[in-house]
Amino acid sequence: MTTLRTEASEPQTDTRNFLVLLLGCVGVVYGDIGTSPLYAFREALRPFSADGVHHDEVIGLISLMVWTLTIIVTFKYVLFLLRADNDGEGGTLSLLALLMKKTGSFMPVLFFAGLIGAALFIGDAMITPALSVMSALEGMKLVTPAFSGYVLPLSAAIMVALFAVQSKGTQAVARFFGPITVVWFLAMAWGGLIHIGDDWTILQALNPINALWFITHAGWAGLVVLGAVFLTVTGAEALYADLGHFGRKPISTAWFALVFPALALNYLGQGALVLSHPDAVENPFYLLYPDWALLPMVILATMATIIASQAVITGAFSLARQAVHLGFLPRLLIKFTSETTTGQIYVPAVNVMLFVGVIVLIFSFGDSESLATAYGISVTGAMVVTTVMAFQFLRSVWGYSTLLAGLLILPLLVIESVFLLANLLKIHDGGWVPIALALAIMLIMWTWTRGSRVLREKTARHDIPLETFIRSIEKSTHAPQMVRGTAVFLTGAGDKTPAVLLHNIKHNHVLHEHNVILTVRTSEHPYVAEEDRVSLTRLSDRFARLELCFGFMDEPNVSKALSLCKKAGFKFEIMQTSFYLGRRTLISDPNSGLPRWQDHLYIALAGLGIDPSSYFKLPANRVVEIGEQVTI
Repeated sequence: MTTLRTEASEPQTDTRNFLVLLLGCVGVVYGDIGTSPLYAFREALRPFSADGVHHDEVIGLISLMVWTLTIIVTFKYVLFLLRADNDGEGGTLSLLALLMKKTGSFMPVLFFAGLIGAALFIGDAMITPALSVMSALEGMKLVTPAFSGYVLPLSAAIMVALFAVQSKGTQAVARFFGPITVVWFLAMAWGGLIHIGDDWTILQALNPINALWFITHAGWAGLVVLGAVFLTVTGAEALYADLGHFGRKPISTAWFALVFPALALNYLGQGALVLSHPDAVENPFYLLYPDWALLPMVILATMATIIASQAVITGAFSLARQAVHLGFLPRLLIKFTSETTTGQIYVPAVNVMLFVGVIVLIFSFGDSESLATAYGISVTGAMVVTTVMAFQFLRSVWGYSTLLAGLLILPLLVIESVFLLANLLKIHDGGWVPIALALAIMLIMWTWTRGSRVLREKTARHDIPLETFIRSIEKSTHAPQMVRGTAVFLTGAGDKTPAVLLHNIKHNHVLHEHNVILTVRTSEHPYVAEEDRVSLTRLSDRFARLELCFGFMDEPNVSKALSLCKKAGFKFEIMQTSFYLGRRTLISDPNSGLPRWQDHLYIALAGLGIDPSSYFKLPANRVVEIGEQVTI
């Protein structure tokens, strides 16, 4: 009987866990795309509203929105990219790490593609909170026009509170995300349902021919409108980026069971409302609801937009951590805010950067209508990059032929490129903002990568092979004095003699009884199992080479990893071990191979990096630092 109860409880536990993940992913994954109805249809109608909106234009626009959701989100992300994972992890940099592992010959192209995608995502993380929160609060103007003057200060106040609580972690708040967002989607579906009957011809939008008709007959104005239409899929990248947190099945189930139907019903309802009441073009979303429901919907929308903002901020933290581990950014301070969920992290430097960017955008643009023109470029650009990388994924990972991969990817690439072109037409209206943000972030990551390479090449000129050093030191008649204990020397090249070891002998004239040359390597995989983390090689009685491997989503805790060396027969007594680190002072050199401005940028970025002893979680009272000056 006991066995039967245990077996029966396992499916119940699995079901309960699945429902928890399902509820959580509705709030986190779909928080961003779920707020698009607030402004997408309104902005798409704007170019036609001056001379009155015609029946066929509304049908064509709604059809285009519904089928954009179907093709881009359903087919590309839910049915395809959620299966293109790197050990369960998704996102641009996860895909980049996987492709770099598989195809070294395309590394430069993939590298820059990954940088572009990551930069555009971070730009999106700045624009999304500003646009979403302002759009929600502007609904209060319909409740009372006197509220107009309070939209900007209240938006800024919400942003101050939102970014201030990031250091506390989102685990406690996340419990409320799912239920609130479920209510939000149900409320959107209800608002659409009660108005579809206003004009049943809106159901013609379900026919994709009407979307094609709109594209071919709308002319130049139609190309401009496409930029606004693409706002319907903002947040679709979160489907892929949050794959590791929730898994493919909960994300896809939530999309088909709740999110997609609610979005489609709401857009259909907005279309029917505008067909029957053309004056509703001013704000078709909020006018879906009766007067008594207007204030509750504004409050619910504000909560939903805060959740959407939290989702992209958390995504930016995760992306920054991946960039640090892959060598695209200096070692930033990363705080883990949950003991059980590795995805719950806080990156202070990124938090400050996002906060400043959001506040500047709010007060620079002044309202959501102006900011919406700047929004689409970052979203479409990131999607085009992901599609290009997906083509290489099909060829190198799934083994598709170039022809077959091209046939599958080309239609998506054409559609997204047209949307990107439509958004690029808005450069003069504010579209330059995400481009400038992306270029700045790309410049930072490229400078750090290039500067680090130059620094490695410079230091490598003076490197001494480790085996040569060991032979010379053991045969020398003037060997340094031996002291008891173990010395661990951190270095980036395990086959070379660490500079800090040479400096220690030169200045202190001592050598420890046991010496470990430690290198920390980041795998292309998100996580590395403990049994694969340690690689220990004895070089002599006094020297050993130790390599620790962490996934790019792992916390690089060296102190904890050293305890695993016991299984390899090498015991570390922390209180008898000293960790030697080299502290470099970088000096600009105009002949280093980098332009002077890039020298100074690299040195400034190096100053943002966290102390290695903190980054690698070394015991603070066992660390010895020896400084040196290096020109760069």
